[in-house]
Amino acid sequence: MFLQDDSLFNYAVLTLFLIAPPTFISLAFLQAPYGKHHRPGWGPNLSPPLAWFLMESPTLWFTLYLFPFGKNSSNPKSIILITPFLIHYFNRTIIYPVRLFITTRTKKNSTLSKNPSGFPFSIALIAFMFNLLNSFVQARWVSHYKNFDDGLFFWVVYFCGVLVFFVGMGINVWSDKELLRLKGEGKGYVVPKGGFFEVVSSPNYFGEIVEWFGWALMTLSWAGLGFFVYTFANLGPRARANHQWYLEKFGEDYPKKRKAVIPYLY
Repeated sequence: MFLQDDSLFNYAVLTLFLIAPPTFISLAFLQAPYGKHHRPGWGPNLSPPLAWFLMESPTLWFTLYLFPFGKNSSNPKSIILITPFLIHYFNRTIIYPVRLFITTRTKKNSTLSKNPSGFPFSIALIAFMFNLLNSFVQARWVSHYKNFDDGLFFWVVYFCGVLVFFVGMGINVWSDKELLRLKGEGKGYVVPKGGFFEVVSSPNYFGEIVEWFGWALMTLSWAGLGFFVYTFANLGPRARANHQWYLEKFGEDYPKKRKAVIPYLY
C-alpha cells in the first residue's frame, strides 16, 4: 500500500517547500481571479459557496480516511494533536460556505445573489489538489511519524502552539464574519473597520498565517513548517494585492497606517 512508502511522505513534505517560492513570485504579479480580483477568461465558474466547500473538503474526508492507518492513530495525544487542524477545516469547509451562501441570498444583497461573480472551477481544482497533498502530509505526520514518547515536553509545546493557533483562528473567523456582514448589507465595497482591520487590510489572512505558525509549533515538524511557509507564500501576496486594491478604490479615504497583512511590518 502507498502509505507504507516512507519516501512518498518525504517527497510530499518536500513539495510543500518547493512550491512555496514559485507561488509567492507568481502571485506577486497575477492574482487568483476570485473575490475582489475576479475576472473572465479562466473557464467556467462555480458558485463561491460550492467552490469553497468542494475545494476545502479533502481536509476533512481525506484526513479522516488516512488517520486510522497510522500506527499512532489510537494514541490520545495523536487525536488531541489533529483536532485543531480538523476544527479549522470544519469551519472552512462547512461553516464558512454556509455563511457565504446565506449572505448571498439575503434580501439586502439581492443584486449580488442574482449576479454573482463566481469562482473559477480551474482555481478550485488547483486548491483541491493542494488540499489533498497537504491533508496527506499533516494527517500522516500526526498519525504515523510523530514520536509521542516525549512526556511533559509534548504538552508544553502543544499548549504554546494551540494558544497561538486559536488566537489566530479567532482573528480569522471574526474578520471573515465582518467581511460577510458588510457584503450582506448590499452597499458594495466599503472600508472595513474595527479589530485588526485597524492595522492591516487583510486580518483574515493574518489570522490564518498565525494559525499555521501555531500548528508548526504544535507539531514541531517539517510537515507543519512546510504548511506554514506555503500559507504565507499564498496569502501574503494576495493580502498585498487586496491592500493595493483598497488604496486605488478609496484613495485618500483609506487609512494610511494600515499594512497589508503583518501589523506594522508588511
